[in-house]
Amino acid sequence: MRVAMFGYQTWGHRTLQALLDSDHEVALVVTHPKSDHAYEKIWDDSVAELAEKHDVPVLLRNRPDDPELLDALRQSGPDLIVANNWRTWLPPEVFDLPPHGTLNIHDSLLPSYAGFSPIIWALINGEERVGVTAHRMNGELDAGDILVQRAVPVGPADTATDLFHRTVDLIAPIVRESLDLIATGRDAGRWQPQDRSRASFFHKRSAEDSRIDWTWPAERLERLVRAQSDPYPNAYTFHRGKRLRITSAAVSEGRYGGTPGRIFIREGDGVVIVAGPEAHTGRCPGLVIRRLRTEDGAEYAATDYFRTMGGYLTARP
Repeated sequence: MRVAMFGYQTWGHRTLQALLDSDHEVALVVTHPKSDHAYEKIWDDSVAELAEKHDVPVLLRNRPDDPELLDALRQSGPDLIVANNWRTWLPPEVFDLPPHGTLNIHDSLLPSYAGFSPIIWALINGEERVGVTAHRMNGELDAGDILVQRAVPVGPADTATDLFHRTVDLIAPIVRESLDLIATGRDAGRWQPQDRSRASFFHKRSAEDSRIDWTWPAERLERLVRAQSDPYPNAYTFHRGKRLRITSAAVSEGRYGGTPGRIFIREGDGVVIVAGPEAHTGRCPGLVIRRLRTEDGAEYAATDYFRTMGGYLTARP
């Protein structure tokens, strides 16, 4: 088959490499220009450079709605479009253009976690599995029929970085399997409609989404820290007006009462911060901060940084 590809960053790069390694012909690649957005500078393997290295025509676009792109797509004559991490909606005149339509590769177990940063949101929410889904694109974002889906378990200490590597390794086998099914006609009867009653849709993450709210339960805060692992922008709080980035934390063994955000007591290799909406009852665990990073990039064990107990960590300076 002749395949056109829409994609960006490492997810798109892995998808294009899988297409180049296949028996199918890559006729055209469309990708975004480089971005200064914090999350788009992470995992930023260049789709454009990979396409150019293999002499595949490539177009750089922020949006897909200009006549030049549509004309180039028509002239490339694809049997199928494959998309992965294309950051804007594709119109029907694009996704319905090839005979086999458009296959979108999305890094969640659809119908849950459609949209953006699904691994981070799933880890924060305590999901037991994450994964990758190949589905047919339609007029609703990440809502089309599913062809192939693969999952990996989430371990109790996994970070978003761990889960990124585990799920991105699923892209190539999923792309190969999906294209083989479509090319041979064995996809007939395999497309499964999504259960829209189970659908959820998440927005792009920003600096606000990494801000620690000490009224959250300690269990969720611990997952937030793991979800904002390096190289992602870390979960952060403020101490005496200065931003602290929390790089390692745990749920306390003891239960601590008082006001959320209170710097309370040492426990093990860290310092307990009172947390939770019911913290005043004394029946809630706190968050044990183990390691932190100051704005100048210096890293500290929490027990070295907080030499005396008392005072508060706050959501704002």
